[in-house]
Amino acid sequence: MSGYLEAVIVGLAACQLAIFLTTIVLHRTLAHKAVTLHPGLLWACRLALWVTTGIKPREWVAVHRRHHAYTDVDGDPHSPALQGFTAIQLGNVWYYRKAARDGVTVARYAKDLRPDRWDRALFDHGLVGLGIGVLLLFAIFGGNWRLVLVAAGVHVVSYLLLNSAVNAVGHRFGRHPFAGLAANSQWLAWLTAGEGLHSNHHAAPTSARLSFRRGEIDPGWWVISAWRRWHLATVRHAEARIRAGARAPELV
Repeated sequence: MSGYLEAVIVGLAACQLAIFLTTIVLHRTLAHKAVTLHPGLLWACRLALWVTTGIKPREWVAVHRRHHAYTDVDGDPHSPALQGFTAIQLGNVWYYRKAARDGVTVARYAKDLRPDRWDRALFDHGLVGLGIGVLLLFAIFGGNWRLVLVAAGVHVVSYLLLNSAVNAVGHRFGRHPFAGLAANSQWLAWLTAGEGLHSNHHAAPTSARLSFRRGEIDPGWWVISAWRRWHLATVRHAEARIRAGARAPELV
């Protein structure tokens, strides 16, 4: 039984690694350019994303930018206001893939992310990355395929559900300090490295920090702050720049 517990812990740890990489690299760095990472660190993060998620960064970025262009109105690729809460919470990955593969979204919203030689050689081959991730699990568990399946299953299910919750819960439940349907849920922010502070993000998309008020905690910002101290990252704005039409927060 202890082996299965270890597998669950490894799966959850892999999920959280992927969650932190998603919010810091895909979201704050690439999609909104709120953060700039040292080239070596960025490459290492791309590699880690490849083996933990298999995501093509320019597809993720394009779908997310389209979400901001049509937030909760026709054209939004994954809005609970349009498709319903259950559809997004349980099927967000389907809506993501539909938008990413429509032949229009990536070309329009990710023009600045041209495939480089590393994309062509490695990172555009998501299944290869995931396969390497599975091989790493086999090495960790000494070839015990049952434990590998448990760890991989926990990772995949928790990662997909948490990312779905950012879109489903984040546009339905929680506090609304700013205009719009996006909401802040601190419990979700704990689980998603800050992404649960979704109202804040939609109010200031180019802010590297998602926590604006006392009591709001953004774990992703802790990592970015550490990288800044080590001269591995720079942030775009020292303070959040609230978009026109949103109420100003009580910044701390």
